[in-house]
Amino acid sequence: MSVEKKTALPPRIYLSPPHMSPAERELLLEAFDSNWIAPLGPHVEAFEREFAEKVGVKYAVALASGTSALHLALLILGIKPGDDVATSTLTFVATANAIRYVGANPVFIDSQANSWNLDPELLAIELHEASQRGRPIKAVLAVDILGQCADYDAIQQLCKQYQIPLIEDAAESLGATYQGKPAGGFGEIGCFSFNGNKIITTSSGGMLVTAKKEWADQARFLATQARDPFPHYEHSVVGYNYRMSNLLAAIGRGQLSVLDERVHRRQENYRFYQETIGTLPGIVLAPELPAGRSTHWLSCITVDPEQFGATREDIRLALERENIESRPVWKPMHMQPVYSSFRTRGGAVAERLFVDGLCLPSGSNLTTADLNRIVEVIQSVGETACVSSQPKSS
Repeated sequence: MSVEKKTALPPRIYLSPPHMSPAERELLLEAFDSNWIAPLGPHVEAFEREFAEKVGVKYAVALASGTSALHLALLILGIKPGDDVATSTLTFVATANAIRYVGANPVFIDSQANSWNLDPELLAIELHEASQRGRPIKAVLAVDILGQCADYDAIQQLCKQYQIPLIEDAAESLGATYQGKPAGGFGEIGCFSFNGNKIITTSSGGMLVTAKKEWADQARFLATQARDPFPHYEHSVVGYNYRMSNLLAAIGRGQLSVLDERVHRRQENYRFYQETIGTLPGIVLAPELPAGRSTHWLSCITVDPEQFGATREDIRLALERENIESRPVWKPMHMQPVYSSFRTRGGAVAERLFVDGLCLPSGSNLTTADLNRIVEVIQSVGETACVSSQPKSS
């Protein structure tokens, strides 16, 4: 009796894996050998200084996650239970979750078709109508989607007009610029993530940045269980265990030193996709605002099934069969069961991006062979669809 042999799958290509170098290992071992293991320590302080300098903001506070940075930002800016906060509907759930942590209500704003970020025109309508109703929006939490800054000229002007604070969720945009200025400094407070799939990672971790020392001091206070300055443990307000460990900060310092190189590699990935699959009928790469410079943290495409002959899901499944990870663009928050009851302004653009959009492998450690393998699968899906659509001869 013959036994059918299983064909071994080729090596897995991940969507956005960590990319480490010897520098991180050296700094991590140094931190380990110094016995600074618990939260805080010399690498945390150094990471904060170096990060603030890199993004052009005066103060930085290293935290346990990007979500904790968003949570603290809302608390520091005085957002209270029952307040309404305008934010992007096309985002990862952490953005909306942080708003709910403080008891506030997210008001979801649709995306611009030309950037996929929060639409300032829809935001202007929402701010006006909310003010007319006597229930004004109390803050704007704008998200930089997939490595590209939002349209901050328009958003900042609106926040100034309505005298409300702006928080920048820059979790996905470290290294990006808008009008020549680095991501993270466009709001009163900016928030970054160093999750394992980000451009640089500390395994887990985040950073809060601000131009105001009192806000940075307040963030550090709240993030260390809000311990009052007594020799014993004294607490007058509720605090959080949100500070970054010295070990993770050591990794972050090594990663930060190669940020420009990592960004450059991801931009090269985008250009490769643009020059190959970007020429296929029905395939369009995510757009880039002329005023900005995206990191292309994730290179994404939209697929018109009528032109391409196959759907986004057909491509995703074909890639998965070849052991290549890809993922649909964020499912909009207003479509999520947990957030479906909250107010939404627009939504059609984000809904279309979810149906037709696909995030492709974008890691800074992708090889040319990896990229060719990805592109060949996508091209083959299109070719198969083209053959299938040919009329059969009688």
